[in-house]
Amino acid sequence: MLVPTCTALIVAAGRGSRFGGPLPKQYALLNGQPVLRHTILACQAAPAISAIRVVIAQGDEAHYAAATRDLDLARPVLGGLSRQQSVLNGLEALTEVPPDFVAVHDAARPFVRPQDIAACLTAVAETGVDGAVLGIPLADTVKRTDPEGCVVETVPRVRLWRAQTPQVFRFATLLAAHRAAAPLAEAEATALTDDAAVAEKAGLKIVMVAGSEDNRKVTTAEDLARASIMETRTALGFDVHGFAAGNAVMLCGVAVPHSQTLAGHSDADVALHALTDAVLGTIGAGDIGKHFPPSDPQWRGVSSDRFLRRAVELLDARGGRIVQLDLTLVCEAPRIGPHREAMIASVAGIAGISPDRVSVKATTTEGLGFTGRREGIAAQAIATVEIPRS
Repeated sequence: MLVPTCTALIVAAGRGSRFGGPLPKQYALLNGQPVLRHTILACQAAPAISAIRVVIAQGDEAHYAAATRDLDLARPVLGGLSRQQSVLNGLEALTEVPPDFVAVHDAARPFVRPQDIAACLTAVAETGVDGAVLGIPLADTVKRTDPEGCVVETVPRVRLWRAQTPQVFRFATLLAAHRAAAPLAEAEATALTDDAAVAEKAGLKIVMVAGSEDNRKVTTAEDLARASIMETRTALGFDVHGFAAGNAVMLCGVAVPHSQTLAGHSDADVALHALTDAVLGTIGAGDIGKHFPPSDPQWRGVSSDRFLRRAVELLDARGGRIVQLDLTLVCEAPRIGPHREAMIASVAGIAGISPDRVSVKATTTEGLGFTGRREGIAAQAIATVEIPRS
């Protein structure tokens, strides 16, 4: 018995005007490799795919060659002025050795799963339909607006889907549908934004197949940042401040009444200093003294929330996010318990995370050492973050 063949036709001819930047999005780097390369490798990992062909824009040959180096692919196909024309060009190129099925896939969807490709192919091969479209049932409420942006109606979301790719069809059937659409005016052809739209126009029977939210499309630079494969990093921060004359100590940005204060160049918030060093450590950015040297008079007496906030900004600039901040305060006095919730809320607000991602604990050294002698407070912090893999 012959095994049906299915070619993945990867459409990489778009210009990605919403993406911006010097390169089309399919050639932008994702974890050090072009997005297109990730997409091709994902299709190669799918047992349902027997061959791969890529459609590119004229002028992108050098970018394509760099992205596909050592992948041993057939020569690329040049696309047209619209997506419909580009896909048709790709389908026509496949007529040299026509497959039984074709899976048309966007180059900007690098996270497609092999099981989803297989599910689409099975839906077409075993049910007698003409095509299958991967998608997600719509869960959000949908509103329709007038030209001024005012809501005019709520659209029932039942049986509404967000279409993804791949979209799998019987090869000869899809080829005929695209050939029929070829004479359309440019505006009408441009409105056919996926192959299901072309198939619908031809009266073909298409089913939806539930996909995954992981199969997201890279449309903007922000999408690319979110799409980057994340790695988890953890770093430790530690700080100590001695007591001085005063009537309150600053801990986590909260003024805690006490018979003394903490001595330091800023407000001596030992907790925020430890947290700052922990966050800086996750991105290899040195310590608090590097960014806010005590020799610089501008930091004299300032609130330490500025230090932690700056560390979080540096993490944000790397595309990272805080997963958890864990803090342990070591002191005999003052008592931390009555102020714990306020401290958690303060740290969460400074770091821009939810309070359930912040832990504040307290302990003593059973009378031992400088904290046991009530000479000061020590703080140990652990920051856990996610950051794009370099």
